[in-house]
Amino acid sequence: MLKSKIRRRFVFSFVLLSVLLLSFLGIYLLQFFATENMEKEKLNLITNAQIIEITLAEQLSSTVSATELNRKIHEISKATTLRITMLDNAGTVLADSSEPADTLDNHLMRPEIQGAFQGPYSTAIRHSDTLHENMLYVAVPVYKNGVLIGIVRTSSSLTPIENSYLYIKKAILLGLLIAILLATLVGFILANRQIRPILQMTKDALAITNGNLKRRLHIHTGDELEILARTINKLTSHLAKRIRTSEAEAHKQALILENMDNGVILIDPQGRIMTANRQARELFRLTPALLGKNSINAIGSTVLSKTAQEVLTTNTSKSIIFPLIINQTKKTFSVFFAPFPNEKELHVLSVFHDISLLQELSIRQTEFVANAAHEIATPLTSISGFAETLLDDDFSDPKQSKAFIAIIYKEAQRMNRLTKDLLQLAKLDSAEYRQQIQVSLFSCKEILMTVQTKLQKQIEDKQQTLQLFLPNEPAVISANKDLFLQLIINLTENAIKYTPAQGTITLSCQVKENKTLLFIKDNGIGIEATDLPFIFERFYRADKARTRTGGGSGIGLSLVHFLVTLFGGKITVESKPQQGTTFLLEFPHITSK
Repeated sequence: MLKSKIRRRFVFSFVLLSVLLLSFLGIYLLQFFATENMEKEKLNLITNAQIIEITLAEQLSSTVSATELNRKIHEISKATTLRITMLDNAGTVLADSSEPADTLDNHLMRPEIQGAFQGPYSTAIRHSDTLHENMLYVAVPVYKNGVLIGIVRTSSSLTPIENSYLYIKKAILLGLLIAILLATLVGFILANRQIRPILQMTKDALAITNGNLKRRLHIHTGDELEILARTINKLTSHLAKRIRTSEAEAHKQALILENMDNGVILIDPQGRIMTANRQARELFRLTPALLGKNSINAIGSTVLSKTAQEVLTTNTSKSIIFPLIINQTKKTFSVFFAPFPNEKELHVLSVFHDISLLQELSIRQTEFVANAAHEIATPLTSISGFAETLLDDDFSDPKQSKAFIAIIYKEAQRMNRLTKDLLQLAKLDSAEYRQQIQVSLFSCKEILMTVQTKLQKQIEDKQQTLQLFLPNEPAVISANKDLFLQLIINLTENAIKYTPAQGTITLSCQVKENKTLLFIKDNGIGIEATDLPFIFERFYRADKARTRTGGGSGIGLSLVHFLVTLFGGKITVESKPQQGTTFLLEFPHITSK
């Protein structure tokens, strides 16, 4: 019942206030009663004493017998119910209404007697040894012709007053007890009435604190509590709105973080990996068991933890190039480190940018530039050398001079082919140029026959054999005819280049499963298995001996792959060293031309 501290304080305060007020009131009433009754009794005794003094003044001044004086005193005492004592001016008891005078000792030293010598009357309260009770005494001096001749003392028992005082005291205490009980009951009722909405508000506030932001306070007291409830409801609504906004923002950031291409890892001051996004987990195979481990255990390198320590020490961002072997594949990352405040201490946020492809591309481009420069330098050297020879020649031997001119022409053609490949590659990289390419329908048979015609001389020069296998049914392709012819010529020329004399090149076309298939096959030197995955890359050059044999620049197959893809086709290659190579081109089959 008194579990609530507010209820206890409220009831205690109410009861304490009631007890204090009633106690002060009771004490005041008792004091007032005692004082008032005592004054009335005292005034009564004084009045009676003065009357007796007037009545008995003659008897005291004359020689009245003690018996007559006692009779008079008893008559007055019986009429007034007072105890009356007559004394002479020496304090000797002459007569007493309660006890025989000769049995009483001298009263001269009694306080009320001493007081009567000094004023019109004197009072005293003390315990009577004779009557064994508290008495109120009043002594009035009796004068005759200005001379004190005796003292009249009246007294009254205080027992009735004391009994009344005790009765009233008990009544007040009983009333106080009843008032305490009533105050407690009323206190509980008022406390419950005031605390019930507070307890309900507390319950609702706890529910809101525990995350139930749909909870609202429904208090209708018409006072400040209702205003407070409305204020809390408004705060809860604003808080819920802010939390929803924060959750949406956090969800958006989490989605961005989880789906971004870059790996993100959070490292603590001890170099342990605290958390990582999906890309980092998949890239470095970070299982839940590895989270919380040092980078040397999780990734196999201490570079991350050391760099993180440097960032925490300097409190500045830092970038490094981080090479790593993953699944037997060399990867290179550009890693950005930045201080990241997290709870009580700084952590380090690391972002991994995979630059392996860019680095490899840069290497390939460098190699390409070197190869292209070499390819250009070689014919230029030949052209320059033979031209210089011709300048100094007297043309006495026309046959030799003609041979020199033939070499110059051949090398110039070689440079011309390289230049055309570079220009063609540049044009195809332009989206605007690709949009201008005209597409038409043409027969695969026509293309292969044209290739045979154009390359017949090269075939004959190398004493090779070119075989054609053409389908009986129409094999129609949708593409730019000139570019398509170029890509077939490029593949066939490659076959001629890398096939020795007396070799065979086969061109075939067939329709199968709604696809038009073209095969360019040779029995030449073939391609190494390590080079096959890269032969279509723009700046890749295969085995040096192979390229030197054919004089390739690493551009032709890249152009072929680009054009096949541009026309919606697919190109694959199979090859074995010293056994030959087969290129397969797949295009959607067109039912009518």
